[in-house]
Amino acid sequence: MNVDNFFPELLKKNKRIIARAISYVESEYPQAEDILKRVHGSSGNAYRIGITGPPGAGKSTITNQLAKLYLQNGKSVAIIAVDPTSPFTGGALLGDRVRMSDIGRFENIFIRSMATRGSL
Repeated sequence: MNVDNFFPELLKKNKRIIARAISYVESEYPQAEDILKRVHGSSGNAYRIGITGPPGAGKSTITNQLAKLYLQNGKSVAIIAVDPTSPFTGGALLGDRVRMSDIGRFENIFIRSMATRGSL
């Protein structure tokens, strides 16, 4: 993969390319550092908000409401939801994504569920 070839699509918020870039970084591909440097240089005034808590605390609810607020104000939102790992597939259980389904209809949102892989 040549970062030069897909970086313009990343800046256009192409969801498929965003997902691929996250996978490369998560899997520690050799190009991961270049991707991170370029994204950081192009991120502008992006906010990073972390929401944590025990099961049932309302993390998905507050995330859903915050995302709606930002989207209604013309912002783009990316959510990385860390879900428990399925004992059968090894992937994320996708519970957070299901609880935030009403924001998925917005064009300027990207939601990625990632499995904990045994640790939080």
